[in-house]
Amino acid sequence: MPPTPPESGSPSGPDSLLDAMQHQVALFARRAEQTRLGGVGQARNSMDRAAYLLLNRLDQDGPTGVKALAAGMGIDSSTVTRQVAPLVESGLVKRTSHPDDGRAVVLQLSPRGAARLEQVRASRRELMALLTQEWSEDEQAVFCELLTRFNQALSDFQTSGS
Repeated sequence: MPPTPPESGSPSGPDSLLDAMQHQVALFARRAEQTRLGGVGQARNSMDRAAYLLLNRLDQDGPTGVKALAAGMGIDSSTVTRQVAPLVESGLVKRTSHPDDGRAVVLQLSPRGAARLEQVRASRRELMALLTQEWSEDEQAVFCELLTRFNQALSDFQTSGS
C-alpha cells in the first residue's frame, strides 16, 4: 500500500511520493526525539543517544583509541572526548593503555558498561517488538534493511559534503 501524501489533493507521481517520504522522515525524527526511542520498562530513556552509540561501538569494536572511535562514528575527536568523559566517570568505560604502545590510551567497555548496555538493548528490543508486533518477520526484516540503506545513504551524503 503506497504512503499517503502529506496533504490531500496533492498530485500523484514521483514528486508526491518524495513529498510523502520527506514528511514521514520529518515525523519520524520528531517522534524519535520526543520518545528518544528509549525502550520500555525500568531502563526506558535511561541512556542518551550519544552514550548508547558510543557504548555500542566499543562493544562491537573492542578497545579503541579516541581518533579511531571518532572516525568510525563519523564525528570529531573532541566530541568523542567530551561524550566519553561522563561514561568514564560513571564506570561504564575504562581508559587503558594500548597493548602495543603503552603511551597511547584506548577506551574499553567496562563489565558494568557491558551489563548496562545489555539492559538498555533489552528494553529497546522490547519497544521494537511492541511497535512492530502486528508486522510479519519479513516486514520487520524489510524495514530494517531499508532503514539501514537510508542511514547509509545519509552517512555517505554527509561524508561526500554534498
